[in-house]
Parts: sequence; structure tokens; C-alpha cells
Amino acid sequence: MSDPICPLCDRPIPPNAKQSEHHLVPKLKGGKGGPTVLLHQICHNEIHATLSEADLARNFSTVLALKEHPRLAKFIAWVAKRPPAYYSKTPKKRRKR
Repeated sequence: MSDPICPLCDRPIPPNAKQSEHHLVPKLKGGKGGPTVLLHQICHNEIHATLSEADLARNFSTVLALKEHPRLAKFIAWVAKRPPAYYSKTPKKRRKR
């Protein structure tokens, strides 16, 4: 069986890679029990460092919408050049208040 593919960066997620489930609509905004996607942990961290829960619920509740966000698109281009199991800590929140 092949490794699952991260829908954000389109790289495989090997068993030894840090990974997590992302609720497309945040649990705090009514997404509990809703659809989730398996992501690399670094991809998941970048989503939450870039977007607020309200923005995620309102405007970015699909993988396609996430990929079209300018900051996330730049991150995706960068992380696509890394090995599938690559992980580093994500800097503090980048979103504007």
C-alpha cells in the first residue's frame, strides 16, 4: 500500500512523518464531526499560523481555497522541495490582527 498524499503540498506522507488531521471547518466554528484531511504536521501548522479560526470557517474551508491563499501558496512552493518526512517548527503566527 502506498503512503497517503498530503492534499495541501501533494507530497506523500510516510509513516515516520509527523502528521495530523485538519478539520476543514474548525471545531470551534461548528466543524466538530465535519470533514477532515490528513496533512503533514508542518502543513497543518502553517495553515493555523496564517489564518484565524474565523477566516478558516468563512473563506478557507476547502483544500482548493487554502492552496489559493497567497501566503500558503508561497509555503507550498517552498515545502514541495523538501523530503516527504521533513519537519521544522513553524514560526509564530503570521496573521494580522
